Amino acid sequence: MEWFAALLPSLVVILVLSLLERRSGRGPGDWLINLQTLLIQTIGGFTVYTLIQPWQGYSLIDGASLPPVVTVALFILVQDLGENLFHRLQHKVPILWAMHSLHHSDPDMSVLTTYRHFWADRLIKTVTIWSVAALIISPTPLAVGCYIMLSLWNFVAHANLDWNFGKWSWVINSPAYHRRHHSSLPEHYDSNFAAVFPFYDVLLGGYNVPEGRPETGFERRPQGLLDLLAWPLIGKRAAAPDSAAEPVA
Repeated sequence: MEWFAALLPSLVVILVLSLLERRSGRGPGDWLINLQTLLIQTIGGFTVYTLIQPWQGYSLIDGASLPPVVTVALFILVQDLGENLFHRLQHKVPILWAMHSLHHSDPDMSVLTTYRHFWADRLIKTVTIWSVAALIISPTPLAVGCYIMLSLWNFVAHANLDWNFGKWSWVINSPAYHRRHHSSLPEHYDSNFAAVFPFYDVLLGGYNVPEGRPETGFERRPQGLLDLLAWPLIGKRAAAPDSAAEPVA
């Protein structure tokens, strides 16, 4: 039951955040579709995802030769920078947007939206940003473990909560900061790309202090498993890649 032990921290975080969402008077959103994407990804974890692994050869920096705290910090910063850069490409490259638009199609973003990704995204990340990160610095088991635990913050960022860090919003992602990224308002397009650390948005452009609680999603969205499996064929018309969250008329 190693897979369950690996999934347990995520389940605990989801449960806590879901309860906080309910206490705020907000439901689980498009929960059935989001759970179906989780099912697809879980099946993929036992099948197709096992066929492709990140780079495991030569690295520019030998993580094992550095103090553990330095290796952990460097690996996390490199990984998060890669996530930010790849995320920007997802909003600019048509084929990547055709896949990524599934994530933006949720009409009521919530903690479960974290799972709402097209199944091939993980494969592409494995051979691109995850492999590039491993090429830059070879991760130790401690570094990988710390990054996985930090990645749980993505559930917080997607939660349907009014948490806003105000003038400190450049330090770490928040539900208010990331909700602007999912906003269906044209003035919010192409902003707040951060996975964990918004200071990369400050450096690369696109940083905006969150305000209010904008609506999310667009009209075209998946209706079931078949739509989720073939989403790029459906979602490519959901919005143009240069206007990522634009609603369909």
